[in-house]
Amino acid sequence: MPQPNMKKQQRQFLLKEIITRKAIPSQEELLEELKQSGESVNQATLSRDLREMGISRVNTAEGPRYEFSTEGEEKRIRTLISYEVQNITANESLIVVRTLPGRAQGVAEMLDRLNIPEVLATLAGDNTIFIAPKSVADIGKIEQALREFITHE
Repeated sequence: MPQPNMKKQQRQFLLKEIITRKAIPSQEELLEELKQSGESVNQATLSRDLREMGISRVNTAEGPRYEFSTEGEEKRIRTLISYEVQNITANESLIVVRTLPGRAQGVAEMLDRLNIPEVLATLAGDNTIFIAPKSVADIGKIEQALREFITHE
């Protein structure tokens, strides 16, 4: 018997696939698409999934449709990274971010997407990320930006 969280993850992945490939204007149509894909859920569960995933109904030139909110996606990424990062330390030449085992590369990719102008490069191993600043004078600023991103609600 599948675990409840796994079923939820599968359902939300399916929901993401549907919304990405097709313009869906209403929850009724979204429920129907899920049903046709073999996933039958009630409206309350669908609404909860949409909220958790940062998906909202927006008006476009082609009419209303469900889309991912960039704000919702960013909040989800921050929450995920906050669980994966164990600590941030620095010395006089670089910043070191420690993560859970096997998560450094994924976290480094997200940190790279922040496009912090003072960062020269990042290098990720299994559970450690080295961040090289453009100037050692920027270490404090980079460290603060990382902490703010990770802890910002």
